[in-house]
Amino acid sequence: MTRLAFFRGVCASFLLCGAFMASPANVESSTSDDNAIVSAGNAVSLEYTLALDDQSVLESNVGKEPMTYTQGAHEIVPGLETAMEGMKKGERKHVVVSPADGYGPIDPQAIREVKKELIPAAAQKVGAQLQGQADDGSTAFPIVKEIKEETVVLDFNHPLAGKTLHFDVTVLAITAGQLPKQP
Repeated sequence: MTRLAFFRGVCASFLLCGAFMASPANVESSTSDDNAIVSAGNAVSLEYTLALDDQSVLESNVGKEPMTYTQGAHEIVPGLETAMEGMKKGERKHVVVSPADGYGPIDPQAIREVKKELIPAAAQKVGAQLQGQADDGSTAFPIVKEIKEETVVLDFNHPLAGKTLHFDVTVLAITAGQLPKQP
């Protein structure tokens, strides 16, 4: 999988932290209120473009299906969710999310060396992205950082860890609702 395709997949599934389309199960009302503001429990539909400090665009849904999430349900990165609070339908904003409010700093303990024979030969190249199971049972997507004589260095950090994220967002709709009940 190429790094760009990986970033697109990561952004779509991880970056937005499982954001989902609003449905009757997670919102109280399906009526959009033009005077509503983004606040806890509201379903918010938006267009966004995500870029890095170097202006490289990682993901954009502009002109495509809007992304919908529930404000306050922690379905998007914390820095973006905080910046969305109080916005109105049609409002646009440029949001800069620091690593601390995005995917955190790079954790040196998330970089590990494994025996070369544990890595498929085809994946033994710098930049290759692997898929496996983490210690806690979740799916992990380490990236090969270095090939040594007998070991391979894998980076288990999120690909966007340590990076400042630049979002350009436009609120398309706000639907009154409530936060989902926690199990």
